[in-house]
Amino acid sequence: MVKAIALFLFWPRLHLIGLAPLFVYRRGTGKFMSLEKLNTGQKALQINVDAKKYGTFAEIGAGQEVARWFFQVGKASGTVAKTISAYDMAVSDAIYGVADRYVSRKRLQSMLDLEYNLLVQRLDQTRGNKCTFFAYADTVTTKHISKAGEDGGQGWLGVKFQTVPQAEPSTIIIHARMLDWETQRQQEAIGVLGVNLIHGAFYRSLDPIGLIGSLLDGLSNQRIEVDMIKFSGPAFFKVDNRLMALQLVEQWLTEATMFTASGETVIPSELLYKKPVLLERGSFRPLTNPMLDMMERAQEMFVQEPALAGEAPVTMFEMTLRQLQIGNSIDHRDFLDRVDTLGALGKPVLISNFLRYHRLVTYLSRHTQKPIGLPIGLVRLRDVLDEKFYTDLPGGLMESLGQLFKNGAKLYVYPSLDKKTGKLTTAENLEVPAHLRHLYAHLLENKFVVNLDNFNADSLKIYSGEVLAKIHSGDESLAQLIPPAIFEVIKAKKLFGWGQKPVA
Repeated sequence: MVKAIALFLFWPRLHLIGLAPLFVYRRGTGKFMSLEKLNTGQKALQINVDAKKYGTFAEIGAGQEVARWFFQVGKASGTVAKTISAYDMAVSDAIYGVADRYVSRKRLQSMLDLEYNLLVQRLDQTRGNKCTFFAYADTVTTKHISKAGEDGGQGWLGVKFQTVPQAEPSTIIIHARMLDWETQRQQEAIGVLGVNLIHGAFYRSLDPIGLIGSLLDGLSNQRIEVDMIKFSGPAFFKVDNRLMALQLVEQWLTEATMFTASGETVIPSELLYKKPVLLERGSFRPLTNPMLDMMERAQEMFVQEPALAGEAPVTMFEMTLRQLQIGNSIDHRDFLDRVDTLGALGKPVLISNFLRYHRLVTYLSRHTQKPIGLPIGLVRLRDVLDEKFYTDLPGGLMESLGQLFKNGAKLYVYPSLDKKTGKLTTAENLEVPAHLRHLYAHLLENKFVVNLDNFNADSLKIYSGEVLAKIHSGDESLAQLIPPAIFEVIKAKKLFGWGQKPVA
């Protein structure tokens, strides 16, 4: 049995290089052993006894759960300059400025900026040459969940910090969803997550991927979900936040994450709240003229839906981790190539672990109650109707379809052309198994599945194999097969192996 004793060995020397490992004594062996993963209390104590770390804790909405850890473990006077909880809205507005939404990125940023600036103004002369200042802030709403399917609490957390005394600050901001049913458990989870975030900023800033992996130490993705992260400042000048967003999904901190065409990481509600959504799923290596034609033709029909009332939808693209895999791993350079080409079209991108369309629609429906349209090719439509993909669901295919269409989602089906026979297959003449014909007819008749008949016939003659061959050979005629904006990006940045195999 191991009894943890907080001992910092060789403390002065380790402090000089910013490392202060915690050790435990194993009874009966007479040996001290290093802990590879510290618990929450050990992380807080490590920071408290680190004389270089000094800062402010500002927390709104879930008590002062993060600051509590630092007081609870002792030695807080070495770390805590101030704690504050501007709980009353009028008080919060008076301190941080008037806010439209109190649990928002904007409010968090105001808290971080003000508290950090005040700290430096007040203490720089007395401590600035020997301390690295920081401000931690969170703005959170907790919620007791009374039944399955309800959303719990959510909040924004951030830390603004120096890596060396008197340096320009760097910042990490995250958004979290609390999944526990009880409010108290949600508060506890925020406390642990906040300590992990601060500890990661101090001791893992050189390893942002490891920092992300440490955020759920002492927690699980059954209790909390981190669906957005943003690194900024001099400590992270080489960090690409699109790759960090991908890490959230790769490391199972969330099932989906999103960023804008410019690469800005966002949470879905920032773009989708109360808006209709048109989303196309694909591998986009790269996006070709047929894919763009499918999106544009679907949009022409989607905007005519009475439920939209003339409102323009958010149009976006989605890739799953499986579509990003090359072999058994994900090529991050290839991922960025795909994102760069999609960014040229000015559309946001969603990265997810949703293999099935009904789970994708359920996710989108959490953020908007407006109609959802999904442009889809015939190959994917066959997958949607394939019963073998739903053997783990009690209701099988019927349960999947019920979840897919229950909120008014529609599939806009793009036809395919058989290159050998010249046969055109559409949603209306698609052959389905005999026992599913009546079900499929029901979906067609009630416009859950919509045939796209306004397609560009020339686009049907373009195949992905031909596109990739022209990319590898650096063939300029590629410009006839993919959107011009994407062609220019591929050529300029030499994406997807452009010109690596020139024609002899």
